[in-house]
Amino acid sequence: MKYEKETRGQNFYALDANLQAILGRLCPDDARAYEDHLSSFGAWVGSFLDEEADYTDRFGKPRIETYDRYGETVNRIAHNALWEQASEDVYRRGIVGLNYQDDPASFLVTFAMGYLTSQSDPSLHCPVTMTGAVAYVIDKFAPPAVREKYLHQLTRMDGRALTGGTWATELHGGSDVGATTTTARDEGDHVRLNGLKWFTSNANGGLAVATARPVDGDGGSSGLGLYLVPTHLDDGSPNPMRLRRLKDKLGTVGVPTGEIDLEETWAVELAPPPLGFKLMMEALEFSRIQNAMASVGMQRRAFLEVVSYCAHREAFGNIITRYPMVQDEILKILVQLEAGMALAFEAAHAFQGAHDTSLDDVDNRARTWMRVSTALAKYQTAERAIDAARGAIEIIGGNAYTYDYCTPRLLRDAQVTTVWEGPANIQALELLRLLGNRYAGFEAFETRVLGIVEGASGQLDPALAAIRQALDECRDAVAFMMSDAAEAQRHARKLLAMMADILAAALLAEEADAELKDGNARKALVLRLFVEAHLDTPPARRGIGPGQDWAQRNFEALVGYEAIDAAVLEAT
Repeated sequence: MKYEKETRGQNFYALDANLQAILGRLCPDDARAYEDHLSSFGAWVGSFLDEEADYTDRFGKPRIETYDRYGETVNRIAHNALWEQASEDVYRRGIVGLNYQDDPASFLVTFAMGYLTSQSDPSLHCPVTMTGAVAYVIDKFAPPAVREKYLHQLTRMDGRALTGGTWATELHGGSDVGATTTTARDEGDHVRLNGLKWFTSNANGGLAVATARPVDGDGGSSGLGLYLVPTHLDDGSPNPMRLRRLKDKLGTVGVPTGEIDLEETWAVELAPPPLGFKLMMEALEFSRIQNAMASVGMQRRAFLEVVSYCAHREAFGNIITRYPMVQDEILKILVQLEAGMALAFEAAHAFQGAHDTSLDDVDNRARTWMRVSTALAKYQTAERAIDAARGAIEIIGGNAYTYDYCTPRLLRDAQVTTVWEGPANIQALELLRLLGNRYAGFEAFETRVLGIVEGASGQLDPALAAIRQALDECRDAVAFMMSDAAEAQRHARKLLAMMADILAAALLAEEADAELKDGNARKALVLRLFVEAHLDTPPARRGIGPGQDWAQRNFEALVGYEAIDAAVLEAT
């Protein structure tokens, strides 16, 4: 594959052989049915959306308009015209609505559209994520009358869709949603909400879900209900609430994130206690998968920026992709990207598999696996997104530190993925809960990893042996932690990282095995690089010694997504 000097103007779907292969393997019918749609979307992302993202970030941040010219309270947020057009376009193209047609698309298709969107504008991907989450909760869990009235407003594809928000965070609680103090007062066919929501992204979207505690209700998370809050009432007047201010943020500045005082705010009940917290977690589970998609999308853009620049940059008499140190650094980004994509799409595939299962079915293995794989994907991909953005700046050099390139914005935007929808510590605590006897999450993890390893081609040894050894060590670690609650708390984040690496390696092995059936060893080499960096013993991880140049010999094929003859495995 030949990379053009400029990334803007390229079709980000057509360039992405890895995405096409993943969709072809996980949802082959939809991959064929939506190929032209995804290609058109990829061209739009690489051109107009990228231009909009740059303009909004540098010149067109949103602002609050409290009053109109007549002095009437309007309490609205104004966007620049390019953002308004991009927002209209992305929903018209079906990034939410495709899942709710008469013949609905797989969620894998719209998750892939989220991944593509974040390659240009993670700020726009944020409201897309919440809109999808709110639509999912309304569709699956809302009372029939509420579903009938509101779902179409989020899923329509005529450019007039409302967008969503998830309002859970409060000033005193942070990630502790159970500490919510916002109250809900029953008034028959609706409720009135009162309280402060401290971190409300897409604050003016149209429809939000909010946690609140019925007046005189029980404490803790079990005492929470979930309520649907329109920004405007049926007569078009603003719903009573006050936008206190917009946050001045490090990144994702295009999406307005505000503090909202709910003051006798009209809302309808989606779920009473104790189901309110569970349904909000359903929305956040969806958002966590999209967070992983955003993270790998930004990694992909970092990779594109690097290879496009370096393939045309000459220094010291050579194109710099011929220098081994440059090759090594590019390959680091590439390998982490492909590992992260494997994790993110595993979580997305698990979500699709769990879509029709019951919220209360504790023993449902599909739901357990969806939650385990999502926690691992959300953690690992977010950590690596920052590494990729930083690495891209370092490889390109001083030019990448300027706003002539998207890389400064990429680095700022990547940081948010570590805290959106729960930081690493929250994912670690979620993992601990799932590993307990109630959910048997480690059994689901072990079954998935061993199912891949035991069915894979022997051509993938010694990578398979390294995965088996790492799994044995992980099993011992889990047994130790489950026997001591204090130690479990101490080491939960380390376990999260360990399990994410093991699963990523296994998923890469699954992809490599599929490619080897066609005689292509490219993914097998990616797997080998990942295992050497994350699962092997420290001396091998240092990668210093004779025979370590096999990756460089295959550099052009690896970064160009070209087939590599399987005979190369014997030579390495």
